[in-house]
Amino acid sequence: MLTLAILLPLFASLALAVRPAWNETMARLIAMAASGLSLLMLVIVWMGFDTGADAPAFQAVGELQWIPTLGVAWRVGVDGMALAISLMSGLLFLCALAWPADYKGRARQYYAWFLFLQGVSLGLFLTLDLLVFYVFFDLSLVGMYFLIGRWGHGDAEYAALKFFIYTLAGSLAILLAILGLVLANDTLTFDMRELIAAQPLQGVDIRSSLVLLGFLVGFAIKTPLVPFHTWLPLAHVEAPGPASAILAGVLLKMGTYGIVRIPFSMMRETFAAYAFPLAIVAVVSILWGAIVALGQTNLKRRIAYTSVNHMGYTVLGIAAAGAAIGGDAARSLALNGAITEMVAHGLITGALFLMAGSFWQRTGTYELSAYGGLARVAPKLMIGFFLAAFASFGLPALAGFVAEFQIFAGTFAVYPWLAAIGLIGILITAALFLSMLQQIFFGELADQRQGFADLNRTEVGFLALLLALVVLIGIYPGWLLAMIETGSAFLPLQGTEG
Repeated sequence: MLTLAILLPLFASLALAVRPAWNETMARLIAMAASGLSLLMLVIVWMGFDTGADAPAFQAVGELQWIPTLGVAWRVGVDGMALAISLMSGLLFLCALAWPADYKGRARQYYAWFLFLQGVSLGLFLTLDLLVFYVFFDLSLVGMYFLIGRWGHGDAEYAALKFFIYTLAGSLAILLAILGLVLANDTLTFDMRELIAAQPLQGVDIRSSLVLLGFLVGFAIKTPLVPFHTWLPLAHVEAPGPASAILAGVLLKMGTYGIVRIPFSMMRETFAAYAFPLAIVAVVSILWGAIVALGQTNLKRRIAYTSVNHMGYTVLGIAAAGAAIGGDAARSLALNGAITEMVAHGLITGALFLMAGSFWQRTGTYELSAYGGLARVAPKLMIGFFLAAFASFGLPALAGFVAEFQIFAGTFAVYPWLAAIGLIGILITAALFLSMLQQIFFGELADQRQGFADLNRTEVGFLALLLALVVLIGIYPGWLLAMIETGSAFLPLQGTEG
């Protein structure tokens, strides 16, 4: 099932690429069918997923030898973390494909690149082979590069180039770190399960520190953390709305997922030694992202900087979980919160960027000053935007609150001062969203906005699907937390209670 979830979008992408006779309607139907079937495969795996106390660490495992002499194989499998993020990603891809966009006369190619990106993104989350992980990591850059460069607007080509160069530099750092980690093991293998068990680089020395630095720099660029975030706002502003939703909702999670899956799991002692500096960087990202977002006058740029802020929350939880101090329960709570934040942020910010794309489709501008009074003509858009914004700054009974509560509750037991400082970011985030909502939807309606169209039936349907999950996780998070805990329970938490 997992292999099918990866290959179905890739095969459909290839079919769209080689069949120029297919028109926009046919291309859309094929893309929706392939994306939907891929998501269905993941749902089937979820239905059979064991969340019991004695559940195996990885489930639905499949393996096919590829390069035996190097210890490389097609290995797939899921723990709760990978399954939760993959389900969120599959759903967000389906919604993004269905969302209206300007195809610029190249609908078939647009859908082909989107499906390619879905296949390689799911491949990254579902693989259990470190080299295959790296291959999918690099291929995801290609898909997003073309979506931004060919279907973006404004200075799209420069934005695509900056995105590609920055993230490629990060991937090269990750490749060097992978080689350093694998070659330190007694047996040549890229099997993640074996490397987690073996802990090839134990202790803290120059070699282990450099390998960890390679991983953290590479994944920090992808996440992104300050000061490696400068590629993100431009890429978001110039990308089409659906591509922005995938960039924020899925591709950024590759960074935080990678931190948990590789250095956190495979380099316990070294990660614990550097957890505090990582937590400081996370808090800087929280505050910097929120403060800079507050000063933005561009709708998309403001939402983009909130992603820097929210990914800071995620990394703060990961750092607290990997520390060598604090009780096991608190550190486990921080890790579960970080994983929950990945899912919640994907749903919430994905919805925000889809709606931001609708603004561009209707007016051709993201400038906040160009709007006002839209509540009178677009009540559906207003309800969706308010709900997603409230969830983003952590209003109780919504998904953002569940994630942030766990992160800060766990972090307070480990780094109380950092947690207290990080809470300031929530206040700033609330201020920036409320001021933005007030400016867009309240006040007088400008004459040029009299004909502003509300969300259509397709947009309402898929947006409602995303936001319904945001509410469900906020009201009843138990089903998601049970899944996530199955994934994080086996991850060793360093140290003893301090």
